[in-house]
Amino acid sequence: MAFTAANGRTQTALADINITPLVDVVLVLLIIFMVTAPVLQSGIEVNVPHTRTVKEITEERLVISIDKSQKVFLGNDPININQIGAALKKKIRDPQHQAIYLRSDEDVPFGAFATVMDAIKQAGISNVSIVTQPIDAHGGGH
Repeated sequence: MAFTAANGRTQTALADINITPLVDVVLVLLIIFMVTAPVLQSGIEVNVPHTRTVKEITEERLVISIDKSQKVFLGNDPININQIGAALKKKIRDPQHQAIYLRSDEDVPFGAFATVMDAIKQAGISNVSIVTQPIDAHGGGH
C-alpha cells in the first residue's frame, strides 16, 4: 500500500504485523486445551485402586466403569448389567484379541466387580485389563 506525502514523494506504509497479541491468544488457547483434555477423556469419576504394575491404555479401547454407587457404564453411557454381554458382542469384531478395560472404584464391593467380570466373560471376551493407578514411592495410595 503506497500513499503520496505532502512533499510529492511516495511512501510505503509500515507493513510489519505485530504478532505478539497473536502469540498470546494462541498460548492461552493451548493452555485451555491442555486443561480441558483430561476432563473430556475421563467422563465418569472413578477412584481406581493403586497397584505397582500399571498398563497404559493406548489402543482403541472399550472401557467399562463401575462408579462408587455401583452404576455400570460402557464408555460414557450407563448400561444395565444384564445387557453388557449383548452390547459388547455388538461393538466387538474380534472377541479373542480385543482388550476390554475395566475401571472400578476402590469402594465397590468385590461381588459387584465379579458380576461385571462374569458378564464380560459370558460375552466371550477373555482379554480383560483392570485399570489401576501406580503407587507413588512416597508411601501412600492417594
